[in-house]
Amino acid sequence: MSEQQLIERLIQRDKSALEYLYDHYSGALYGVVLRIVQSESVAEEVLQDAFVKIWDKIEVYDAQKGTLFTWMMAITRNLALDKLRSKGYKQLQKTDTIENDVHITDRRHSTEINTENIGVKEMLNELHEDQRFVVEMLYFRGYTQSELAKEYDIPLGTIKTRLRSAIIKLRQIIAIK
Repeated sequence: MSEQQLIERLIQRDKSALEYLYDHYSGALYGVVLRIVQSESVAEEVLQDAFVKIWDKIEVYDAQKGTLFTWMMAITRNLALDKLRSKGYKQLQKTDTIENDVHITDRRHSTEINTENIGVKEMLNELHEDQRFVVEMLYFRGYTQSELAKEYDIPLGTIKTRLRSAIIKLRQIIAIK
């Protein structure tokens, strides 16, 4: 099914299109959420909320601004970050046991996102290596710009510049396709 057909069926409220969407995109979106919230149960909750929001807001999706996947990832990532900043989540983090933290860390490092079926990997391969690294870490691994700068000892301004350049290049690539 093409992306345009999928969008049209979602707008028509075709539940089988929602199932298709979930089957093909949930793994990649879950990986992003898990990296951000670092809790499987919270990640599952955020993922469910994301699909509900995607279903409710599909009419506002604009293909001129990006692919369906990037739009869904932005929604999902924002929900995960909102959850991370919420009071309830902060309280949960204070009461988690150390065993859970160790399990989450092991799981986080083994999470791989499958983007081959949606064409993202090919687009990212067209970016310069530095740009691709920043995009992958920010969008697929859930780092914030500040976290990425600190962990990899890259100036924050450099991260921002590389991301901006990558976004411009990806828009050009999408416009061609």
